Amino acid sequence: MSKVSVLVAAYNAQQYIEKCLQSLLTQTLTDLEVLCVDDASTDNTPHILDEAAARDNRLKVLHLKENGGQAKARNIALQMAEGDYICMLDSDDWYAPDALQVAADVLDKHPDTDCVLFQLRQVFPNYEREYPMPSFDVMSGKQAFEASLTWAIHGLYMVRTELHKRFPFDDSSKAYSDDNTTRLHFLHARQVRQCEGVYFYRQHEASVTHSISPRRFDYLLANKNMRRIMLQEHVEQRLLELYEKERWLNLVGTYMFYVRNRRKLSSEDARYGIQVMKMIWKDVDTKLLPWKLKMKPGYMPMKPWWGLFRMQEEAYFALRWLVKGE
Repeated sequence: MSKVSVLVAAYNAQQYIEKCLQSLLTQTLTDLEVLCVDDASTDNTPHILDEAAARDNRLKVLHLKENGGQAKARNIALQMAEGDYICMLDSDDWYAPDALQVAADVLDKHPDTDCVLFQLRQVFPNYEREYPMPSFDVMSGKQAFEASLTWAIHGLYMVRTELHKRFPFDDSSKAYSDDNTTRLHFLHARQVRQCEGVYFYRQHEASVTHSISPRRFDYLLANKNMRRIMLQEHVEQRLLELYEKERWLNLVGTYMFYVRNRRKLSSEDARYGIQVMKMIWKDVDTKLLPWKLKMKPGYMPMKPWWGLFRMQEEAYFALRWLVKGE
């Protein structure tokens, strides 16, 4: 059995996948398996993966015939994983050479720790910055879960295999729903720690989080499913209130994305976005929102008048553009 299994979902990643694989296959920890699932790429990604697998038998590649999204691809890799510990690496990101060894050492040293966070370095085209995560030695799983609701701590970590296989990736939407799995891992972890191993997280316009795509509206669907999961897990009321505020802020933020980019979306995608936002607007329990937020221009629920809410958003973001150029 390998010490660590790394899950890599790849879709049209020919520009970045070689750096990703090199960072894995040159780790100081050599007892690992790299499980790559090609999510029906249409570029040269499948060929690059197959060539790399021919050179190193620790790399296993599976090619899908239809694109199903990152979460589904990772779940296929998860089913194949045989390591004691599991982590994931996006196909455009990479690890520092000792990252896996450092994280695995923490799990070896602390048998009651189930998740170990990497140090996250965000890599932009012209600069890098550290993810602004507070320093801590150890958190309980519930403390980490609460911190993850607002992403005070990030979601890139190594986890014990038993816990990950109990809670595979949420694939309820093509993008973003895997965030919910991170939160479930934290909620059910005994302890969560951080290590000094570095995960390099590339920020570029082609990524899901930065591209002008209807997938951006999936973030709201993933949030809705997280709310369902929290109710199913019987989390305490104050955490439901905290997350409902987060969902409302995400709705307003997504409407800003729509206002800025609707001319770049197809009419079908724009209609889809409006449909999703209206559904979430109806779904958020505004009774749980802080009073000050509900009275803030641009954030007033305006229920039950969807048209009035939309008028507010249009006016609010038009004014922001005039005043701040945003």
